[in-house]
Amino acid sequence: MKRIPISFLPLLMAYVIMAAGCNKLLEEKSDQKLAVPSTITDFQALMDNFTVLNSSEPISLEISADDYSTSDADLAGSSEAQRRMYSWQKDYLFAPANNDWSTTYRAVYHCGSVISGLESSQIPRDAAFNNVMGQALVFRAKFYMQAMAVWGKSYLLSSGLDPGVPLRPSLNFNEVTVRASLREGYDQAIAGLKMAVPLLPVKSIHPYRPSRAAAYGLLARAMLYTGRFMEAGLYADSCIRLNDQLIDFNRLNPADRYPFVLFNSEVIFDTYAAPGGPVVSTRARINPRIIEAYQPNDLRKTLFFTQTNGNYFFKGTYHQPLLFFGIATDEMYLILAECLVRTNQVQRGLAVLDKLLVSRFKTGTYRPLVSTDAEFALQLVLDERRKELVMRGLRWMDLKRLNAQGANILVSRGFNGQTVSLLPNDLRYALPIPEDIIQLSGIPQNER
Repeated sequence: MKRIPISFLPLLMAYVIMAAGCNKLLEEKSDQKLAVPSTITDFQALMDNFTVLNSSEPISLEISADDYSTSDADLAGSSEAQRRMYSWQKDYLFAPANNDWSTTYRAVYHCGSVISGLESSQIPRDAAFNNVMGQALVFRAKFYMQAMAVWGKSYLLSSGLDPGVPLRPSLNFNEVTVRASLREGYDQAIAGLKMAVPLLPVKSIHPYRPSRAAAYGLLARAMLYTGRFMEAGLYADSCIRLNDQLIDFNRLNPADRYPFVLFNSEVIFDTYAAPGGPVVSTRARINPRIIEAYQPNDLRKTLFFTQTNGNYFFKGTYHQPLLFFGIATDEMYLILAECLVRTNQVQRGLAVLDKLLVSRFKTGTYRPLVSTDAEFALQLVLDERRKELVMRGLRWMDLKRLNAQGANILVSRGFNGQTVSLLPNDLRYALPIPEDIIQLSGIPQNER
């Protein structure tokens, strides 16, 4: 069979469409005139559709978070839905049809179609088959996790019993759509990732493709978000054992517009979001508290940001000028350090943090961290996480999980000449499901 042209790939599988009816929430049937994938090359081509998979991260995770603020004048360049999202309104945060929900579930169904197609095929169950199956499992798990990050509360508030998002592993569009619990959602994502680990190569041929290390990294995130710190630390350690590379920031030039090389040695799995609306780099003023937290010899301040008229703006990191939301080694060191400290292994945790930070400071200026107090050490780790992972799509979930554990973080910013705030554990941390989806499907809306 001939290789399927990349331009045809988005049309081959079932995609999201928001005009079908309550039993067809996420449906668009394939064009039967198009060739059906039947070889492992065909299925790998489907998994290499980076437009559907790698570049479809939900930008709402960053628009909603407190890494930045912007002026009312600059907000005028954003859509009404984006302005409402920026100011944490209760409803109408997503424009109909083309939004984070549609791109997320388009990717979910893309992966589900590949999984279903492989399972029903006569393709030999060899290493190539396993690799493609593993990739589909990883991507689907990641999008489920991102959906819960956007539209779910913190897992820790109710041990996962609060509503999550629809889980539709079946391609039977006649099944009634329901919202699973957060526990069911994370259980399914974790099960898929664990299934993927032995199927995947240790290192993929390109960071756009998931690897075994990527699956371990996502498992570390899932366990961290669900409060299973021992397991989160073990999975982060497993990821690091497969890729422990850290860039020496002394070798980068802060005068460069984009100091970081694309697909550099720290990047394990590359996924990203296009900055839009208020988070466009020329509009988004980085939170001054982040800037003030960098020590004088910390190279991240000049490598991550540029200064204009007293304000700092984000240059980008590992997929600049787009926003990197993928898995990288630095995040794994931070997860491991946090989980070691949380499980009363304070010195080991700080030693892991030291290994990361020495590569971030001017040569010869970094001093190892010392503390025997677990609470103080944990705050050190969390402070470094804040400074290292700016604009990485992770802060929104950090606010949820940390406030659920009593951090009492209040976030505020200016909007229309006033200050708007989001209280810890506010119901608005679970963004409203797009109203057109509620109307079509009948699933319950998030509490407001």
